[in-house]
Amino acid sequence: MISYRAILDVPRELVSYLSRLLKNERHRRGTRKSTRKCSTWWQAVYGLTWFRNGGDIATLGRGFGLSRSTSYRYLDEVIDVLTEQAPGLKAALDRAHADGLTHLIIDGTLIGIDRVSEKKTSAKGEQIDAWYSGKAHAFAAGIQALLAPDGLPIWLSDALPGSTHDLTAAREQVLDVIRPYLKDMPLLADPAYEGAGHGVHTPVKQPADGRELDIDTRTRNALLRSLRCLGERGFALLKQRWRVLQHVSLSPSRVGDIAKSALVLLHFEHGKIT
Repeated sequence: MISYRAILDVPRELVSYLSRLLKNERHRRGTRKSTRKCSTWWQAVYGLTWFRNGGDIATLGRGFGLSRSTSYRYLDEVIDVLTEQAPGLKAALDRAHADGLTHLIIDGTLIGIDRVSEKKTSAKGEQIDAWYSGKAHAFAAGIQALLAPDGLPIWLSDALPGSTHDLTAAREQVLDVIRPYLKDMPLLADPAYEGAGHGVHTPVKQPADGRELDIDTRTRNALLRSLRCLGERGFALLKQRWRVLQHVSLSPSRVGDIAKSALVLLHFEHGKIT
């Protein structure tokens, strides 16, 4: 066996923040001192290492002297305490409105998962894999996001099966709550959200007969895309910084919590949480 040292490239302040959350959770549970394998500090380091790099949980846990079962339990605790800090939809909208944001961006992303056998009936009446995304040609979970004008995510939804269309997901998870805010903070979206209703701005599609759009409409589309494309920055910030979001090997039921946890970590590093 060969051992080696590694460096975790996260701020020390972030480890301290997560350690405090874990310490509060242990206190709430009434956990007695000296009954845990790791201190809350090293549990935080362990959890952040997984979020930063992904990988096999049991193998990572062995590097911290943890058994397989303890590795999963410690990671569940990290995910749970972080998820509790994630903003709800209304709270995120209230803060965005108070901050005077001129508009928001809505977009969806897919997070790769392992194969899932769950089935559902398609619009054509056929039995299909619920978690298979035809867009990604892989099994995935879909996440909806609201992003600030600069592309920083302010809210993430729960995960839905990868076969769910973005517009369907938005109607189920976002649009009913956000309607009262659209007068002051319109939503910019890509063509997948066409039909979302008043206040949700999408590009005008090219006519089916091949006619060219008029200059005003083309200009509007160009301006809309130039603003909306910043939303892609938000997903890059999440997935490149917290690489576990590139593929999650845990149950799909945990994908939403993992994504929200990564959002909390991102917000801390960008000074949105202290």
